[in-house]
Amino acid sequence: MNRYAGLRDFLLIWVGQLVSGVGSRLTSFALGIWVYQSTGSTTQFALIFVAMAVPALLISPIAGALVDRWDRRRTMIVCDAVSALTMVALAVLYATDGLALWHVYAGVGISAIANAFLQPAYAASIPLLASQEQLTRVNGLVQTGFAIAQVGGPLLAGVLVSTISMQGVLIVDALTFVIGVIALCFARVPRPQRSAEAEAEDSLWREAATGFRYVHDRPGLYGLLLVFGATNFLFGIASIAITPLVLSFADAALLGVQMAVGGCGLLLGGLAMSTWGGPRRRIHGVLGYSLAAGVLLAVHGLAPSFALVLVAGFGFFLTLPVLNASNAALWQSKVPADLQGRCFAIQRVLSEAAMPLGYCLAGPLAEHVFEPLMAPGGALAGTVGAWIGVGPGRGLGLMFIVLGVLMTAVAASAYAVRAIRRVEDELPDAPILATGSAAGIGAAA
Repeated sequence: MNRYAGLRDFLLIWVGQLVSGVGSRLTSFALGIWVYQSTGSTTQFALIFVAMAVPALLISPIAGALVDRWDRRRTMIVCDAVSALTMVALAVLYATDGLALWHVYAGVGISAIANAFLQPAYAASIPLLASQEQLTRVNGLVQTGFAIAQVGGPLLAGVLVSTISMQGVLIVDALTFVIGVIALCFARVPRPQRSAEAEAEDSLWREAATGFRYVHDRPGLYGLLLVFGATNFLFGIASIAITPLVLSFADAALLGVQMAVGGCGLLLGGLAMSTWGGPRRRIHGVLGYSLAAGVLLAVHGLAPSFALVLVAGFGFFLTLPVLNASNAALWQSKVPADLQGRCFAIQRVLSEAAMPLGYCLAGPLAEHVFEPLMAPGGALAGTVGAWIGVGPGRGLGLMFIVLGVLMTAVAASAYAVRAIRRVEDELPDAPILATGSAAGIGAAA
């Protein structure tokens, strides 16, 4: 356990956020079931995800600037408290038969806004709580927590909805946020000094723009940001297309198995990062594993084989924690502590914009481009079809091959750019400027 020496405060926060993360995933899954069963409408169901994505997208640039102004520990406490109160309000409405669709959309929107403040505050606190050598391993723990929430939330929702009702699920979620608050109350997070660059800004909007200017003026970080956006866009398309791809040659039960195995890959990847610590050069963790993820994404489409998709999906999700933890550690080591809230908010904006765009394009691309190409008599049926087959679902297979090739090409192109490839060597580590010891700050808070 010596690899986690001196990480008491981080581990306290991590446990709290792990529990509240499971609660959040539990509720989003359960509310989705309630909306779909109440309305029978796929559109109303999809609006839950719109209600989560749009407020976070709009508020994130300002949220990042405010996180850098505010005490990060207190920010996280307020965010968890707001989410807890929101879940209690929804539970009361459900218990009194007053819960309406707009209450659900408003509730998930408020929680999404709170999360838009909490996530950059959480990410920006990590380099204040861990040494440079511990960053990648610590971010591996963060990825492990995310994986546990992704896998455990839906499983727990299925059990709790049938045993303690929707009202009980909402109360359980509120209690998970309370646990997050309690953990934060016992933790201590130093507050970084504001650098001269940050002090020079005299308005919130200019502060918000400072983070983007900082990244734009450093080609290595700017290039990584573009890689991040492109990868999220391609992943957004694939995450929608995987369901019809699997269902084109398997049933719904096997689809559930495939998703569970993918979740296990995500969990094992996070655990591996938290014990191994990742590649010595973090840029290899980002780009090298992006290359591997692209190859595995392409493998999904090679044949209508459930075993092939199962293995490729497990391998693909196994790479993601390494990629994400290496990326986060690299940014945490190169961006000044008082600008990290803004820089992580920029990444969130890019992710929130790129993935929904991928969601919107997945259906039209599959139905109007790739499936007709691979239909019997289609333009590519006699060429590509000789290798991967023709008929229903083979256009989706081709789409996965194209997505994988593009993801691999993005990573390979980034390797070819010196500023990106050598960002760890050419960009100096940023100093961590704290106003005092963690103990002093915690006592004052």
